[in-house]
Amino acid sequence: MFAIVDIETCGPKYAFQKGRIIDICIVVHDGLQVVDKFSTLINPECTIGSFYTNLSGISNEMVQDAPKFHEVAKEILHYTEGKIFVAHNASFDYNFIKDEFASLGYKFKRDTLCTVRLSRKLMPGKKSYSLGNLCASLGIENTARHRAEGDAVATTQLLDLLLQLKTQSAQYKTASLNQIMTSRIDNIKKYILDKLPSSTGVYYFLNKNQQIIYIGKSIDMYQRAVSHFNSDLKKTKQLLHELTNVDFVETGSELIALLLESEEIKKHKPIYNTARKKDTFTHCIDLIEKDKIQSFQIVPLENSVNSILSFTSYAAAREKLEFWIQENSLCLKYCGLTTEESVCFHHQIKKCNGICAGLETAADYNLRVNQVVKNNSFQADTFLVFDKGRQAGERAFIMVENRRYIGYGYFDEYAAIADTEELKSYLENKKYYPDANDILRGWLSQKRREVKVIK
Repeated sequence: MFAIVDIETCGPKYAFQKGRIIDICIVVHDGLQVVDKFSTLINPECTIGSFYTNLSGISNEMVQDAPKFHEVAKEILHYTEGKIFVAHNASFDYNFIKDEFASLGYKFKRDTLCTVRLSRKLMPGKKSYSLGNLCASLGIENTARHRAEGDAVATTQLLDLLLQLKTQSAQYKTASLNQIMTSRIDNIKKYILDKLPSSTGVYYFLNKNQQIIYIGKSIDMYQRAVSHFNSDLKKTKQLLHELTNVDFVETGSELIALLLESEEIKKHKPIYNTARKKDTFTHCIDLIEKDKIQSFQIVPLENSVNSILSFTSYAAAREKLEFWIQENSLCLKYCGLTTEESVCFHHQIKKCNGICAGLETAADYNLRVNQVVKNNSFQADTFLVFDKGRQAGERAFIMVENRRYIGYGYFDEYAAIADTEELKSYLENKKYYPDANDILRGWLSQKRREVKVIK
């Protein structure tokens, strides 16, 4: 059974004054013929603008004595209950009616069928699929265009024709209407979401050749995948067009998911990932000392002696150093960004406290430098971070050794682990990339987790 619906409104839903329904018609169809019909004007309890009066011919005077929506709500429920909600551009009519019911505290829910989408499937190649143009091309007469009853009756005649075309189609004859209406993306969405768990981990989107085209991480991989399918971004839509399969690794630990994602992106370089793809680090910011004054200097990676941070380019290193200078009133001279003989320009514009001009003590300046170092360093050279495991009774650990992330592992939290060396037997060693340390530092600064310093 079908309930073919058309409405007219006094404005769009998201205008300054929310649009309301002013006219509705429901034609009940049993799949062979029309068996019932309901039609009425509705008082929207707001003003109908002149544009919509000109479009539909419905004036404020015409709806003044018409029933309000809540007065016909039961009839709308009766005529649509147990039936497929059909409309031309179904989401428009359906969402308006759903919102009207929501304002009454009722959740309106029906299966829908859009005659625009069905027409595109069964009658491909039309110049226009608007109701007016489509009906004109098919010889369907509509003498009351932009009135609910006229458009609903025309949509009913269109549906009759589409049902006939379905029975004559070699491609769709045996398919259900739901199968015809289901797009490739809908099928892929169901397949992907059926595979992904609502747990923490890293997921891999694959194309038809089983190549990894995107890697992501989330504390809820299922919900993160849902957000991809709901995205309107052009790049995401291109990704979904190529998507055919998904794989995933559960990590339990959010930190391990972050570290694994970064490593896997560098390893596979998926075409739809942009961040963390570079795996070659070329420059460092080193901490040095000049005349008992702590200083920063950008150096090539191979020349580093006391590295604070590593970068994939000189430009990235300079950007970070300039940020430190700006935020901490550091000196251009003692950061290697101006000649050693001169007083730095920042002192002249009062952004440097004057260490370069002998107007600030080394102790005061070093205090700020050391705070920057502290903010970008680990609290210990070698330590363990403990986190949640992948299942009950399991714990995860991440290990840093000599100020470098070396890997992670899992162990039974009820097992008697004698010492760190025994724990290392559960360790999965990872290739070191300097930005792994950045991930660790950033995560530890925001999360409170058990950290054990190893001496």
